[in-house]
Amino acid sequence: MEDLNRRDFIKGVIGAGISLVAADGRASINANVPKIENPYDAKGLPLTELGSTGVQIPKIVTGLGSRFCHIDDDEEACEMLHYTLDNGLYYWDTAHIYDNSIGLPPGKEKSPRHIISEVRVGEVVKYRRREIFLSTKVTEREPKDAMKQIELSLKRLNTDKLDMLKIHDVQSIEDVDRMSRKGHLIDILHKLKEEGVTRFIGFSGHGDAQALKEMANRGNFDSMLIAMNHWNPKQPSRREEIAMPAGKKNKMGILLMKAVRPKETIPGLNVPDLIRYAMSLKGPDAVVIGMDSIAVVDSNLEILRNFKKLSAKRMKELAVQLEPFYKHENLPWMHDNYIDGLWQNASV
Repeated sequence: MEDLNRRDFIKGVIGAGISLVAADGRASINANVPKIENPYDAKGLPLTELGSTGVQIPKIVTGLGSRFCHIDDDEEACEMLHYTLDNGLYYWDTAHIYDNSIGLPPGKEKSPRHIISEVRVGEVVKYRRREIFLSTKVTEREPKDAMKQIELSLKRLNTDKLDMLKIHDVQSIEDVDRMSRKGHLIDILHKLKEEGVTRFIGFSGHGDAQALKEMANRGNFDSMLIAMNHWNPKQPSRREEIAMPAGKKNKMGILLMKAVRPKETIPGLNVPDLIRYAMSLKGPDAVVIGMDSIAVVDSNLEILRNFKKLSAKRMKELAVQLEPFYKHENLPWMHDNYIDGLWQNASV
């Protein structure tokens, strides 16, 4: 009955034409959650607390974006998902927009079939929902379209309750202003949290660091997911130096992404070093790593089980190697029209 009520609530909001209004004193909606016993099985993996949510998560999150969607064989993809849970990687990160329809990640072959991340994930969720910390993202900004997208995400994922719902790809101050209007996307996420459709809310972004900072200060969110280190050519400052402190000040959980992309263009770098570098940075709770095979999962498990923070000397060495990559003007997510999961502008 509880699940039915959640579904009826979502459908009712869509039918009403979106008349959501933020409650007075929004901080009470997003009050600190008392620390509770971890309901997930980490299989002995080291854990960290996600901001002030009270939830313990592994420091590596299973990313189920473009690379996952380019596993051509459904059985292989399903086997990998079960394998992550069986080995303690229970935080799964997906998005409504993640599929294989546009472009190719480096080193992947195009499948003739349309593969949607949420649909694949849902095939495992329907059997193992309680074992998964499930996160997805909404892309649409118009309230009615956003609610339809969220409803479809729930159907695809075979669930009536999310653990984390994020606004996907915050791009600019103008974007933040638009989402902050009365009854628009930020209000919608808070209302869905109030109604129990999602336990926590957050946002992701690759672009303007000041916009991500403003989002953290304005929206009273539980978490943020930001691209690691990347400079914006129009505003030469790193996101981790601007957005991350705002998130920390607001007691948000902070996740990093795009940690391994430099390997495609910088000779001599290896993936374990890049992941260890991201995990050694001061501030982030965890790193989202795209996974597309059991071998990749095993590699990440080995890194996590044996992780020790890199020395200051090694961090400096890697930072010097990475600087040209992060300043490269042709990175797809350095452009204003980039949306995470779409590769049409990729040149690396």
